[in-house]
Amino acid sequence: MNDFFKYLTAGEEDQSWGLYLNVAGVYWANPEKSYPPMKHPSGYYFSWQSGRILQEYQLLYITKGSGTFETHDEKFPIRAGAVVLIQPGIWHRYKPNFKSGWQEHYIGFNGELASRLLKHPLFNRNQPVLNVGVREELIDTYYKIFDLVNDEKPGFQQITSGLIVKMLGQLISIEKQKEFTGKRIETIIEDARFKIREQVALQLDMKKLAREYNIGYSYFRKMFKNYTGMSPHKYHLELKVMRAKELLLVTDKSVKEISYDLGFQSIHYFSRLFKNKVGKSPTEFRG
Repeated sequence: MNDFFKYLTAGEEDQSWGLYLNVAGVYWANPEKSYPPMKHPSGYYFSWQSGRILQEYQLLYITKGSGTFETHDEKFPIRAGAVVLIQPGIWHRYKPNFKSGWQEHYIGFNGELASRLLKHPLFNRNQPVLNVGVREELIDTYYKIFDLVNDEKPGFQQITSGLIVKMLGQLISIEKQKEFTGKRIETIIEDARFKIREQVALQLDMKKLAREYNIGYSYFRKMFKNYTGMSPHKYHLELKVMRAKELLLVTDKSVKEISYDLGFQSIHYFSRLFKNKVGKSPTEFRG
């Protein structure tokens, strides 16, 4: 795609949706040329001397070249594959290296949902640069947004908001995978998840399961939670509840039988757990 940018207005309906786009673009900053370009409105334009403060979130993705990003507190080297999260109210400035230039993809957005999602620990104001690499899935999401912005058909803001949420999810996933990719613990957790699913109806001893892999339970539990978002025990219980929902809907087994089949020693505990997870008792869920 050639250089492209577009500034957008968000109506009340778009803003009430919770996440709306303000700007989107792609720009190739050629080597040995002045930066930034002079085309941007006053709210976005900045000089290296003055920097700027935005009243929106921006995701700046550098896919070629290298450069520098600075806040009042720190200076960050930028290389191809870096995503820079610019947060509202933070003074900053950035530029490509004079000899290399760079290619940047960017979106600016705002909204109540955006503020809530960006409270995730990954999106730390003190660490605004994520080195995720040049990822086809991220580039594809940017270009889908650009296509929607270019056409600006009714409802494009709502579709675009979903793509922004997807992009934030992609960044979290990429960062989480760094801790596991190519390491033995990734194979262990995948195998453990399979065993837990296969033995969902049993009473499993998670400490014994960890010993089968010759690792300590504390480490196993920590890494399992980092990988799946929940402890092994909770993961097992969630699977039991999912299986219970299936049995309640597709069989005529009694609640007591289902409780027994899934390894619960007490129907009262099963019913209380089910209601806590689902919001309805097993009998109410069955209808």
